Amino acid sequence: MSRTRVAYRDNPTDCGMMTTMKSTSITVYGIPNCDTVKKARAWLTSNGVDYQFHDFKKQGVPLPQLDIWLKALGWEKLVNRQGTTWRKLDDVVKATVVDAPSAKTLMLAQASVIKRPVVEWSAGDVTVGFDAALWQQRVA
Repeated sequence: MSRTRVAYRDNPTDCGMMTTMKSTSITVYGIPNCDTVKKARAWLTSNGVDYQFHDFKKQGVPLPQLDIWLKALGWEKLVNRQGTTWRKLDDVVKATVVDAPSAKTLMLAQASVIKRPVVEWSAGDVTVGFDAALWQQRVA
């Protein structure tokens, strides 16, 4: 049985031992207590996929990456209007989110409003959300 060290972006020296990990350069962005992020991370681990995790709460939203995500996915897909954070926002604030620059400002200020997880795949593309069937196609 082979073992590979998995380094997490929030602490590169804190490596856990994972069994039979496929070597890839996948980064998962999100919040660790988010149920969808938990499912996504558990799926990656159970399928032997090596990944790095970037915690929005501890590390913030990386501005260069946010620009990439906005270009690749569009602000409408990144802003989670179904989530608790959005619902708790003042209606005046919600009304100001009308384009990519205004959405970017909100996402930088309120990381929890970003739909999760955002995943940067080894092929260079970006997805948001978790779909086990689609993910299986990507890592097969």
